Amino acid sequence: MSRLRGAPILPMQVLGLATAALIGLAAGAAPLAGLARPQVPAEDRYDSFQGVLPGCADPAVVERIQSRFHAREAEFWKSGLEIVGLAQVREIGFRTNGLDLIPRRYCVAEAQMNNQSVREVSYTIDEDLGIIGWGFDVEWCVAGLDRNYAYAPDCKMARP
Repeated sequence: MSRLRGAPILPMQVLGLATAALIGLAAGAAPLAGLARPQVPAEDRYDSFQGVLPGCADPAVVERIQSRFHAREAEFWKSGLEIVGLAQVREIGFRTNGLDLIPRRYCVAEAQMNNQSVREVSYTIDEDLGIIGWGFDVEWCVAGLDRNYAYAPDCKMARP
């Protein structure tokens, strides 16, 4: 069926063209890399990020993890557990999701608990995700205590 000059394109024709394009892509007719979204580094955007984050062992980061863990355990789970301190702190990734996304630092540490147990804690330090978009924020997961499976399996989703 040929299209007359100036005739409107019908929705079914658009669907047919899109389907043909997808079939062509699946057959290797065009490289998929050419269709990827452009990657503009976060520092080059209009409302840019700086890529400056505190370190994994920064006292403000550790205190935030301890206080939020205490609040969750005391108010919701009523377990009495607390993180006494972090040891063996190390960075496992920095901006591993790409330069065009929100800068994040990925860390792991051993959390010494008040019941003398040691658990692994995985956490990210995220730029400009603090209160009303100001300052850093910390998302964390303590292995074996992710009771609502937010970072399941076993805190894997809190890692890069």
